[in-house]
Formats: sequence, structure tokens, C-alpha cells
Amino acid sequence: MNTHNIRLVQESFAKVAPIAETAAELFYHRLFELDGNLRHLFHSDIEQQGQRLMHMVGPAVHHLNDLDTLAPVVRKLGARHKIYGVEPSHYHSVGEALLWTLEQGLGDDFTPEVADAWAATYGLLAGVMQEAADAADHHAPELQLSPA
Repeated sequence: MNTHNIRLVQESFAKVAPIAETAAELFYHRLFELDGNLRHLFHSDIEQQGQRLMHMVGPAVHHLNDLDTLAPVVRKLGARHKIYGVEPSHYHSVGEALLWTLEQGLGDDFTPEVADAWAATYGLLAGVMQEAADAADHHAPELQLSPA
């Protein structure tokens, strides 16, 4: 991750944060449109799940400059998602839904450069999650990342 991409991701997320509820709704709508089979993985109400999503993404974006703090949390998240039944192929759908949601939320501010920065960031974090999922010992550790 280079500092330029981190800055682009953080600045663009700051523009999406005020519409977090709508963004989360758009994200899940698009995710289930891309892969309806993922719906069974979500046992709580989607509004609640959307709040959890945004409460995880915000601090993660904030901590992109401190991967030593962020990486262990992302690993735990990956291990937990393995227990929930997330498969490696699901990460592609999530990434596609994320980029689509950002495009909807940012409009003209979702430039090719911003898209590339988000794709690189998601690719890095999803890779860490998948590595942890592969090594998961079926223990779901607590996730804790301080708010931005």
C-alpha cells in the first residue's frame, strides 16, 4: 500500500461516511444481486449487518497507515468469516459489490484512480482475510479496532 492510495481511500471514504446507512443498503442489495447464494450467510437483519459493515470499514480505512495494528484484526475477521461459511469465491463478489457501491455513493468523485486505490486496498485486505481463513482453527476470536 502506498501513501497516495491510502490518502485516496481515506478521502473518498470520508465522502461516503455521511451516507453510511444508504451505502450499506446499496452494498447488500448489489451483493445479493451478484450472488443470491450469499444471503443465507446473513442471519441478522440486513440493516444491523450494514451497521456492522460500516463500523468495521471506517476504522479499517482509518488504520491503513498502521498495518501493524490493522493486520491482526483483519486476520481475525478472516478466521471468523471462515467459521460463518464464507468461501474464497465470495471475496470476488464482495469486492465487486464494494466498488459498485463506492461508485454509486461517490458519483463523479469515483475516478479511475480512486477505483484503482480501492481495488488495491480491498485486494490486500481480502488476501489477508483469506490467508487467515485458510489457517483458521475454528476459533472465532473477538474483533476490536478502536474507532477512527
